[in-house]
Amino acid sequence: METNRLYFGDNLTVLREKIPDESVDLCYIDPPFNSARNYFVIFKDRTGDASQAQEAAFVDTWNWNEESEYAMREFTRQPNQELRVCMEALHTMLKESPMMAYLVSMAQRFIEIHRVLKPTGSFYIHCDPTASHYLKIVLDTVFEPGNFINEIVWKRSYGHGDSQKSMGRSHDTIFYYVKNKSYTLNRFYHKHDEKYIDNFFNHLDIAGRRYKLENLTSPNPRPNLMYEYKGYPSPAKGWRVSRERMEQFDVEQRLHFPAKADGRIMKKVYLDELEGQPMMDVWADIAPLSALHTERLGYPTQKPLALLRRIIEASSNPGDLVLDCYCGCGTTVHAAHELGRQWIGIDITPIAVSVIKTRLEQTFDGLKVPIDGFPTDYEGARTLFETDPYRFQAWACTLVGAYPRLKKGADKGIDGDLPFFDYNEKSQTAIVQVKGGKLGAAQVRDLVGTIQREKAAIGIFVCLEEPTKPMLTEAAAAGLWDAGYGREYPRIQILPVKALLEGKADVRMPPQEKRSLLGFKAAKGQVRGKQTAAKLTTTNGQVELSLE
Repeated sequence: METNRLYFGDNLTVLREKIPDESVDLCYIDPPFNSARNYFVIFKDRTGDASQAQEAAFVDTWNWNEESEYAMREFTRQPNQELRVCMEALHTMLKESPMMAYLVSMAQRFIEIHRVLKPTGSFYIHCDPTASHYLKIVLDTVFEPGNFINEIVWKRSYGHGDSQKSMGRSHDTIFYYVKNKSYTLNRFYHKHDEKYIDNFFNHLDIAGRRYKLENLTSPNPRPNLMYEYKGYPSPAKGWRVSRERMEQFDVEQRLHFPAKADGRIMKKVYLDELEGQPMMDVWADIAPLSALHTERLGYPTQKPLALLRRIIEASSNPGDLVLDCYCGCGTTVHAAHELGRQWIGIDITPIAVSVIKTRLEQTFDGLKVPIDGFPTDYEGARTLFETDPYRFQAWACTLVGAYPRLKKGADKGIDGDLPFFDYNEKSQTAIVQVKGGKLGAAQVRDLVGTIQREKAAIGIFVCLEEPTKPMLTEAAAAGLWDAGYGREYPRIQILPVKALLEGKADVRMPPQEKRSLLGFKAAKGQVRGKQTAAKLTTTNGQVELSLE
């Protein structure tokens, strides 16, 4: 298993077949929440419009189905008896509901995540109140209740009212679990609140340094620490520090002596020496992304890099392996690469892995991100078509920079959309049709009819096999499209997969600003820690990491 790569496919399959036991230091996931909102609306396109095909793609994601039944049967053979009982109890209560389908799916993946984590590994899952209470029950049975560390509350939005009959929801929950008690946790500090600073650090020394006064009185009786110091009597319960320590504070001019003889000596605590408020489980200091953030890509549930940086720095060290099984737009792997960690990202949608690859390669100069599961040659493309025609169709659309229409069923002759601007800065659309089987001129005539019906500018015909001469003749007969300023392009363009993979063919259209197929351009970034490629191998049951 090589690191610093993306996997295209079902994360359950990838986890089971590709990720070795006890190989991962940190796993963070932000799965689609089980709520009414459709979290699979991926991005807006480069013209600023949302893809209607994507909006409708996963409305039925969490309906109880055959996969749910098979998963429940798996739990009956589960060696973790507590988990088996837990899932059966939830099934009795929730029956074959969307919520139960969601929990079954998540439980399967929790088992695999627990398996791939090192004994020192940590796991964070991002969720919302819709299902968090059920998820925690399942997590406790997989990780054991004693390995639950924190429920982190992240204030994800500013105040607003969701409805007239509920309080505004402005936070997400992040559950933090570990494999066992020998886990990594690097301390971090929150910035002090300005009101706290103004209220407590209200003293200045002669050099202008701000400080507060800290009580040196012991909260409990300390007979051995009852002593007089420079004429000031001991507190009734004694001091918190020894005489030697008190003298050291005095030498360092860190003692505040009261004007009254019966007053108490206090210690000066300087603001500029404090690192901040020690890490807490309420994170209100990381702002949600807004339209003004340069890192924003248009993904509706995109998390800020600052949030993932904090998690990665807290629960891993440089060179450690970070895993995200629901990669989305790639914030986790972006932060991991930037911080000098090894990483693996998994996502089931070809758009997601294409976007992440583009994001990383635009951000980090010289980085090339391989995608495991994407064909790299003609034979691989043929194998994908033969094993999963629907996935082949989606992949082929991303090959020409188009949005695949993810909704299964009648597609009206359209498998993908490629929005762009003509030379007059007017938004246009090229529609994509993908064919993996037998070809004929009638298919090209159908595409001509489709672009006329949809009022599209260009029709792109992506085919696995080489086109026939009658097809090329039919495409030429469709004529040219006027892109403005006297520039014309073929209205029908036939692009064989082999030529696309070999870089011998591309869509002919007005040049666009160099952006991803989803209309964003990632800001440049730098790797903060040393970044190397790595390979994990298993020998006699032991996982070994080798750097290249």
